[in-house]
Amino acid sequence: MSIKRIEQNSRLSEASQSGNLLILAGQVSSGANITEQAQGLFKNIDALLAKAGTDKSKVIYANIYLTDMANYEGFNKVWDEWVASDKGQVPSRAALQVVRLAKPEWLVEVQLFAAV
Repeated sequence: MSIKRIEQNSRLSEASQSGNLLILAGQVSSGANITEQAQGLFKNIDALLAKAGTDKSKVIYANIYLTDMANYEGFNKVWDEWVASDKGQVPSRAALQVVRLAKPEWLVEVQLFAAV
């Protein structure tokens, strides 16, 4: 079975597809607060899903990494607006607090798995 790479560089692929499974690398975004960062990373996710020929209604599972659980509710407000609940397609997920992300200004990172 072949593997398709999307937005690959010498270190990573933003997305990798094998068969009907698409795995996105952790997505982050700049912004002054959790709302701006979450909105930006979901915009990135939507673009990657589209490049793979799928969309948010096909998301199976998400890992959410927060640097501070005080941002959990703020993140959830953006998540709830983004997720395809209107289509009955709310994915499984986990939310974890981490010590920090690769850049100290990042507040949240989301990795997900989707069907193609």
